[in-house]
Amino acid sequence: MTAMVPQILLDPQADDVSAPGWRRLTHRPLPVICLIVVALYTMTGLASFTPIFNRKVEQVVADSYARPSLAHVDLWLGADVQGRPVLWRLLFGTRIALTITLCASVLSLGIGVTLGVLAGFYGGWIDELITWIFSTVNSVPWILLVLALVFVFRDITVFGHELPELAIVILALGLTDWVGICRLIRAEVFKHRGRDYVQAARAAGIGDGRILFRHILPNVMHLVIITFSLGAVGYVQAEVVLTFLGLGISDKPSWGRMIDDAKLELMHGVWWQLVAATVAIAILCLALNILGDAVRDALDPRLRGVD
Repeated sequence: MTAMVPQILLDPQADDVSAPGWRRLTHRPLPVICLIVVALYTMTGLASFTPIFNRKVEQVVADSYARPSLAHVDLWLGADVQGRPVLWRLLFGTRIALTITLCASVLSLGIGVTLGVLAGFYGGWIDELITWIFSTVNSVPWILLVLALVFVFRDITVFGHELPELAIVILALGLTDWVGICRLIRAEVFKHRGRDYVQAARAAGIGDGRILFRHILPNVMHLVIITFSLGAVGYVQAEVVLTFLGLGISDKPSWGRMIDDAKLELMHGVWWQLVAATVAIAILCLALNILGDAVRDALDPRLRGVD
């Protein structure tokens, strides 16, 4: 009798491939927990734009290198060399991490999707030119290309003012990380342009622009969402690496700056700033990785019976 019962009824954790993507994403507890964690980080980043954060991160609340204490909220994670609260600087770093992730992702996805759609849809010399461009960019090691762009943007002035360090990091990451999504979208659009629904649209006299925006792009947007969710981890880590090398953000509290400062603090037995930054990065990256895998599984058309 048990063998006649569908597996989906016996095992509530089993995936219902016919269910909508959002339902398949939220019916398991682990992705939901990760979604809540990412939401908390996002709300913290948004709250850090309030004036209280700007005052708290620079406020001296204790002696130099005061140890963590539960007696006062500002000292829950101790103080740095200037007596400033590590807790507030850690929370402010969330704002930097999320700003870089969002802005660099929008820039890289915008470039990659645009070039990928043009190459895959029109083909010919346009495809050859775009293929040559991303092949050339991909031939240079990514971290070296990022470092080169950071040095270039440091010498650029706009209306007599140097670019902010945050803008330099965003531009360096966004302008170098579009190759993967470009190749992916190019292959997917190339596959879709020969399908029956596109040929029927052409036969009906529909223009290229409407075919792209009304028919092809909606069928490849799941790849953009998946790439965004999986690529966010790389931007968080890249900011830490650049700041650790002295090429990132130095004028504002960030996780990379906290880890960079901890290089000298460890010699004095001061561990709390390093631990706080690394734990915050580890939790966010783990949540984003698990959530990205869940989003990929939920939005994969093959799991919904779509070819």
